[in-house]
Amino acid sequence: MDQRATRALDVADIIELRLDCLDEQELSKATDRITQVTARLSIPVIVTLRPAEQGGHSDLTIEQRAKFWQQLSRSKNVLLDVELEMCASTPDDGSNLICSHHDFAGVPGDIDRLYELLAATRARILKIAVNATDTVDCLSIFRLLARAENDGTELIALAMGDAGLTTRVLGPSRGAFLTYGALEEDSGTAPGQITAEQMRSVYHINTIDRQTRVHGLVGSPVMHSISPHVHNAAFEAEGINAVYIPFEVKNLEAFIQRMVQPASREMDWQVGGLSVTAPHKLAVMQYLDWIDARAIEIGAVNTIVIEGNDLLGYNTDVDGFIEPLLTTVDLNADSRVAVIGAGGAANAVLWSLKKQGVEVVLFARNVGKAQELAEKFAVTCKQLDGAGFKGFDVVVNATPLGSFGARQAQSPATSEQLRGVRLAYDLVYNPGETRFMREAAAVGCQTLGGMEMLVAQARRQFKLWTGRDAPGEVMHAAALRGLKKADD
Repeated sequence: MDQRATRALDVADIIELRLDCLDEQELSKATDRITQVTARLSIPVIVTLRPAEQGGHSDLTIEQRAKFWQQLSRSKNVLLDVELEMCASTPDDGSNLICSHHDFAGVPGDIDRLYELLAATRARILKIAVNATDTVDCLSIFRLLARAENDGTELIALAMGDAGLTTRVLGPSRGAFLTYGALEEDSGTAPGQITAEQMRSVYHINTIDRQTRVHGLVGSPVMHSISPHVHNAAFEAEGINAVYIPFEVKNLEAFIQRMVQPASREMDWQVGGLSVTAPHKLAVMQYLDWIDARAIEIGAVNTIVIEGNDLLGYNTDVDGFIEPLLTTVDLNADSRVAVIGAGGAANAVLWSLKKQGVEVVLFARNVGKAQELAEKFAVTCKQLDGAGFKGFDVVVNATPLGSFGARQAQSPATSEQLRGVRLAYDLVYNPGETRFMREAAAVGCQTLGGMEMLVAQARRQFKLWTGRDAPGEVMHAAALRGLKKADD
């Protein structure tokens, strides 16, 4: 605890000591040492002894916890985080109390009543943490922060889970007393908690204010994305007061209407533009006021620009895909390209390749399902299983197979299938080297990963949102850093 608290001084303004895993005897022995540690630290310290029913690990009774708080309450520079039922039994005037409540089931329907119960205690600071499954769930937290600010109440309010990241990043700029960050990866004390270092280096949390323009990635899942590294680095390099956040969105209609559309959104924030990823690239088109002709032809939007009260849709995937390809190989009318996959990514790929005038063949496991896409772009569709790609100059993986997570060990094609191919182009960017690329390299194929496409399309998004040329080198370097952290 002493060593980790010392390390935390480099990234924290406040340090929380979680004592949940100590039993009664261990706590009794540790009290003096805890007092020494907190006295030595140069910043405020929160001490927490969370019971299991509130998301902690302690199985101590209320009486046992009350005894501990009584021993520790005389420590200086310490805030005691206690649960609602404990507030009345804590021997303190309330000046160093945080009265907290955690709901891991979701957002309680009586959250305003809960706030009032906490406010009726003598605690100086209130804390409410709920579980979010969709970014729209964050609205209740931002409403509470606005209420507390109006009441003159110090409030910690946040949504846990991946969908709650927006509250962690934007909370302090909207009146939250603090936000939480883990000291290390995989050591967070609540679901959805990223590291304090990421809060500072990726999201630049200390520079966010009410005028900060908010951009983000809309999809599900999105937390694996390195786009926040790319765009936030670009904003910082150009001196733009903006932040880019991953938005975990399952209910797209509710998100657009309640958080994005200027005429109907329920939150006062400066939304500048959005990236859109799976599974929403097609569905989002019905909620836009205007769509670029190219995006209409492709049948997918991956970029939204907000102009006045209108939402404008674009597709930057096409340029992102073709630019790295053309700098790697020469394509002509005699070139043959195989595209594996018939999902959303394949739309932009097929459109781009048809514009180059090359021969394109679409390969899919479900030919019947892929046939509609093949007819849309007037290409041949073939069965993937058992296919051989000898004779093709380029093979493109437009499926999610090989991407970080459960599919990382998978590949849409084997070495034998890829033998004789000049270039294997994988649109997956995380990990940096996929199994598909390794299978191709094993039989002498040149390989190209999705990182180049990611950065190329992001540069065009930046231009659409800001009107400025993107700092390409900065964005590429940030992407590499983000990918390295993901691999670590």
